[in-house]
Amino acid sequence: MMRVSYRNPEADKWYEAILKDPAAFPFCFSYGGQLVRGFPDSLFTRVGKSVRREEDRETTELCWQKDDALFVTLRCSHYPLYGVSEWTVWFENRGRRDTDILADAETVLRFPGKYPTLKGILGDHGNNYRPYALDVAAQRRSFESNSGRATHVNFPYFNLEYGDGGVMLAIGWAGSWRADFRYDAAEGVTEYRAGSVNHLRTRLKPGESIRTALFVCAPYRERNENYATNYWRSWFVAHNLPPADGNGTPLQPFSTCCLAGDTGRPNSDGSISESFDTWRPSLEKMIAEDVKTDFRWFDAGWYTAPDGSSPVRDWWGTVGTWTLDPVKWPGKTFLASTDFARAHGMKTLMWFEPERVTDPESLEKNWGYDARWAVRMPGIKAISNNIGDPACYRWTVSRIRKTLRENKVELYREDNNSDQAALWQYLDSLEGEDRRGITESRFIDAHYRMWDEIIACTLSYCGCGFVDSCASGGGRNDLESLRRGVPVLRSDADRTTTALRLSMTTALNRWVPMCGANNKEKRDQLSPVGTLDLYVWRASYLPILNVDSQFVQDPDQDFEMLRRGLREWKRIGAYLLKDFYVLTPWHTEEDIFGFTAYAFWDPDTAAGALLAFRQEKCAEDMLTVTLAFAGEKGRITLADEDTGEIREIRGADAAEYGISLRFSHPRQARLLWLHGEEL
Repeated sequence: MMRVSYRNPEADKWYEAILKDPAAFPFCFSYGGQLVRGFPDSLFTRVGKSVRREEDRETTELCWQKDDALFVTLRCSHYPLYGVSEWTVWFENRGRRDTDILADAETVLRFPGKYPTLKGILGDHGNNYRPYALDVAAQRRSFESNSGRATHVNFPYFNLEYGDGGVMLAIGWAGSWRADFRYDAAEGVTEYRAGSVNHLRTRLKPGESIRTALFVCAPYRERNENYATNYWRSWFVAHNLPPADGNGTPLQPFSTCCLAGDTGRPNSDGSISESFDTWRPSLEKMIAEDVKTDFRWFDAGWYTAPDGSSPVRDWWGTVGTWTLDPVKWPGKTFLASTDFARAHGMKTLMWFEPERVTDPESLEKNWGYDARWAVRMPGIKAISNNIGDPACYRWTVSRIRKTLRENKVELYREDNNSDQAALWQYLDSLEGEDRRGITESRFIDAHYRMWDEIIACTLSYCGCGFVDSCASGGGRNDLESLRRGVPVLRSDADRTTTALRLSMTTALNRWVPMCGANNKEKRDQLSPVGTLDLYVWRASYLPILNVDSQFVQDPDQDFEMLRRGLREWKRIGAYLLKDFYVLTPWHTEEDIFGFTAYAFWDPDTAAGALLAFRQEKCAEDMLTVTLAFAGEKGRITLADEDTGEIREIRGADAAEYGISLRFSHPRQARLLWLHGEEL
């Protein structure tokens, strides 16, 4: 039972009201040139209703007939312990003619309250999850993602503060999306409009169906950013995080390690160099030195090229077959490697990129591919694999599942190294008039179905109940995707400086509790060498820990430091998915002149950990931070991991006046274990 109650009777009443009166449901679309608001009886005929009640949620599905062709289905859920509501809308042509033109499908919500402030973060590429706080009353605020990778540049999660409380909002769609916030001063109301498949304007042919994004509305009652952050994280972990396995076991922190840099052979982007004769020395050394990780990360370059050759350097330009390269992996040698890992308590993570192909003509000649499935146009280097086509989808998914199953790979990693939106629009144009957005709708729906099939595959032989979500780093971290996957590497850029890692943690972890980073500090993303000391280790303590080390190729490998870091991370792991408090102002990756501090706190056990960093060029030696959560306990004990010093302080004093931490030198990280007690 949660110590903090997030129950919200007003949110429960609002949800009940919009279900009782679907005409008032906060959704609209254009059909045949007519604007349709909600689902009024005057325009729709109810043809179906189902309600499923579970202990922690209620799900209702309503279906209406609009005319002789269009049927509309609303699926919505409510989580009474949190007051969170969510919905998705499906449009389906069950008739014998094309539907009228369907366009502008969007959620529209209105929030009454003064002084609206919009808080959130930007996306990965170029913005590195930079936070913002915007006065909505002063100016309309709009966000769009149009590249085809949903969480590059902008980020579809928002915290709108207004009046005495606020609301967390999210759009779950792995393609294009938009969100708009506008304040009406006369009414004192902020209007929020959100949609997916930007510029949708299409007829549906008989038998076709499309869906909207998943829209989430999570209102909270206390205008306090710490409260809002932990309300959201608590709901996310309880209801949006995928399960670890087929038994529904909650996903817990885990570690990974890629062996491609430990082969002694040239590689490209940390890939290509692995083969049947390289993995065993690395795994045996990890086991012997007691630095074993939970997953062995098997990255790109393991597949035969479309022309049947064995790629030596070009992992990027040779994808598409999803068949193990028999030169690198003859016979059942890869299965032998996964069996060995399993026998020693390690699982295997394997890289794929199914939405992109290379050399379609060779794929057709040698692998049964249909070159018409390859989407290409002048000026765009990448060739998209049309998974929206049912035959292409089945060819692609069957090959992936076969490789996973035959080698008993527990965790599927998916990358996507191309912006596909222009190719989607090109395919739309080939379908004729009034088909704008149909290709993206097919692609994204197919993508979610593909992940569902792959998860079912890995679960069938006791693998994982989730996937690793990647799209050139953090390009696919929308809420719907994160119901199936987790970002094992939250950004490609987060393989460089400690300052960037700290910057990202204090921004992204408010929104996405389960994420990971590389654990070295390196001059560039692809450098094989870097710094791994206690300062870097502690900045890397995230729910997913990606260990970057050479176990046999580096004669100077500090195994004692590896053991210390892994053991310390395992201890702090109990708190990494609990409440999260940022204790110092956010800073950019260039700012290394101050402090960064944050704490993880478990309100159920009244225990946690505080991590504080005096950055590289910080001239001060003293940091004072307040612990907002401490006021709920009579006394807080702080135990220093390095010195063994134990301090006790009244919880109220720690919350109001703070605690002071002294640092002996720049580039120092302190770890304090926290425990609360009643007086």
